Amino acid sequence: MDSPGDPEGPRPSRGDGPSGGARETSRRLSREQVFVLISAASINLGSMMCYSILGPFFPKEAEKKGASNTVIGMIFGCYALFNLMASLVFGKYLVHIGAKFMFVAGMFVSGGVTVLFGVLDQVPEGPMFIAMCFLVRITDAISFAAAITASSSILAKAFPNNVATVMGSLETFSGLGLVLGPPLGGFLYQSFGYEVPFILLGCIVLLMVPLNMYILPNYESDPGKHSFWKLIILPKVAFISFVITSVSSGFGFLDPTLSLFVLEKFNLPAGYVGLVFLGLALSYAISSPLVGLLSDKMPHLRKWLLVFGNLITAGCYMLLGPAPFLHIKSHLWLLVLILVINGISAGMSLISTFPEILSCAHENGFEEGLSTLGLVSGLFGALWSVGSKLQNILGTEEERTALLPDET
Repeated sequence: MDSPGDPEGPRPSRGDGPSGGARETSRRLSREQVFVLISAASINLGSMMCYSILGPFFPKEAEKKGASNTVIGMIFGCYALFNLMASLVFGKYLVHIGAKFMFVAGMFVSGGVTVLFGVLDQVPEGPMFIAMCFLVRITDAISFAAAITASSSILAKAFPNNVATVMGSLETFSGLGLVLGPPLGGFLYQSFGYEVPFILLGCIVLLMVPLNMYILPNYESDPGKHSFWKLIILPKVAFISFVITSVSSGFGFLDPTLSLFVLEKFNLPAGYVGLVFLGLALSYAISSPLVGLLSDKMPHLRKWLLVFGNLITAGCYMLLGPAPFLHIKSHLWLLVLILVINGISAGMSLISTFPEILSCAHENGFEEGLSTLGLVSGLFGALWSVGSKLQNILGTEEERTALLPDET
């Protein structure tokens, strides 16, 4: 059974009317919910900054150390591969490990390996440098999977009736991390060199660890009897899984290629390249809370959000290059505009997926509790990583050339 501190509290469907006891429970749990929001916001912000800080300058530095564009794409792509495997494991065993411990441990390791990434420039170039990049990136992926899987599960547990609204609102912090990471990393790189961006950001994440150890509630639950396989074979879940993977693959494509494309096509300095990412991240951060609120208030609109979100996203990627058969010349203003629209459409596609999977699971006999939330959170993280892996690894010289149709 769930612990007495279960934030789902007494429900009217179980015969509990709007009694004073229920209202008292709601007031008592509101403090825990605030703490959950603070913890989730901290991991969303910190993890996305750690993830996005590489974009403006790491490919250039890796090239100096003897890494080819294919290897750079694989360094980005290995993150997704190990995040995929770790998400499935952590989602399955969330109840056994403990959501709070998984969250805090993931954040601690993530901050530590971010600091380690800052000293990789001291490693000799060639195979040694490449091997260390893979090792640090893989460790970061595993720690990120632990923290995010635990965070999503705790959020859904604390806000069972407003999952999309809360997660959409917290995507603001994810978007803020994406916004701050590239320009901050580019500025610090230009001003102080390679080490400072990683060491500074890693220390900030580490400072968040004791705060979360203190304020994050500890939810407990019995292990469930269901598995990822029983969840993924549900037709509705399978379709939503395809949507998540598709959107993720588009984002994954941008990581190793967009910064190089902007640097070479428009001759922008590294410090300004991060500002190009601003259009995508900021529009996603602003639109996600609105989409989440709409999704919770009118659940019947979720399918239309998914359909139109994906159609618009597909159009954006055709225009991003733009595709050669469109015979449109590439302009910086057009690229930024497309990224803005893409951020909005991505929010339309993604925010409704988590509550839809959770609702489908409950409709098909999955128990309500932390074990099912762990499965859904782990599945969501794994599906996101599948798409990221597919396109990170394909972000090679061939893709980079395809993005430069006027020069080929």
